[in-house]
Amino acid sequence: MTIDLYVDTSRKGISMAVATSGQPMNARTTDASARVYEEIVNTEARGEILGESLDTLLTRVGATLDDVKRVMVTLGPGSFSGLRTGVAFCQGLCFSGKRELYGVTTLQALACFAHDAADNKPACTDAAGNKPAGTVAGKECAETAVVIRARTGFWYMRLNGEEFFIETPEVIERIKNAKVKAIVADAPAQEDEALKAVFAEIGASVSPDTGKPLDMWAPLFSTVKPSLIQEANYIQPSYFEKLKS
Repeated sequence: MTIDLYVDTSRKGISMAVATSGQPMNARTTDASARVYEEIVNTEARGEILGESLDTLLTRVGATLDDVKRVMVTLGPGSFSGLRTGVAFCQGLCFSGKRELYGVTTLQALACFAHDAADNKPACTDAAGNKPAGTVAGKECAETAVVIRARTGFWYMRLNGEEFFIETPEVIERIKNAKVKAIVADAPAQEDEALKAVFAEIGASVSPDTGKPLDMWAPLFSTVKPSLIQEANYIQPSYFEKLKS
């Protein structure tokens, strides 16, 4: 058995999942028995339970740490403490060289949750559903956007492979100009009246940023290079300053 591990500590609490390599669950998968998948989502959890959570997941699927060959961890934007803890934990797992470490931005991962409202398949796939969600021929899908709250009036946004820290009017302008068809949005973005209005105006499908299996991020294994010493490049005082530099 070859297992992939997914870890997200960039937002509230801990999300962790283990899954069979090469068999991600998404809208194209109809045979759930063809894969192994278990997850733990605890919005109140702290970093000290990461090891315990991994042990629990591996026990559930009848695997051991030696079965884990790839680890994917989110790099933010997000909580400084959460990011530091999650990245350090995953670096430790991969230090022996027995498994590869992949770092992806939180927005990059969330883009894989986007779905096309017309036929409920992953966004930016061909008619047979063969292209990975959120990407086209290894490139970011220009018709998919991710919008999550940064602070009042400001949003983190990913669009066409770029990430922004911007105010509501600029989010609206970029979405309209890009003719976005699929959006992944957190609860504040879905509840914001101005954003709700533009989402409806352009007729985009809106997918939540939670509640979907983390192994929908699996296509990113083919577009991100592994690194043993993966830097958490969002761990800094100001995400805004990073984007302005």
